[in-house]
Amino acid sequence: MGVRKRERAEQTKEAKKQVAVAKLNNCPTSPRKMRLVADLVRGQKVEKALNILRFSSKEASRKLEKLLLSAINNYQQKNADVNIEEAGLFVKEIRVDGGMMLKRLRPAPQGRAHRIRKRSNHVTIVLGDINNTQSN
Repeated sequence: MGVRKRERAEQTKEAKKQVAVAKLNNCPTSPRKMRLVADLVRGQKVEKALNILRFSSKEASRKLEKLLLSAINNYQQKNADVNIEEAGLFVKEIRVDGGMMLKRLRPAPQGRAHRIRKRSNHVTIVLGDINNTQSN
């Protein structure tokens, strides 16, 4: 049992070296607006995704660009010997989930109040290595 467990742990360790993850929690943008930008870069190569985000006029693209740069940096720290241009990184997975909601009240006519929900989101980016993904 010990040998199999150790071998499996080594396999998962090697698999985790081929991907890089970055997370952004409680970003004060609605998930719907963030998903519009996330759909643009899903599955793209990293260089192309950075260009898309850099030249997009949406506010959410600035935050996603910073998050993508963080994921690239995480990959560099894991694999110091690999050159980023030669690695062939691409956006393997990008998830936008709903975060916490701030609930506020806005005055309405005749003494009533309307509830305002200020939404936030959680974004997770997973970068994969094209060379190692195709060989598996």
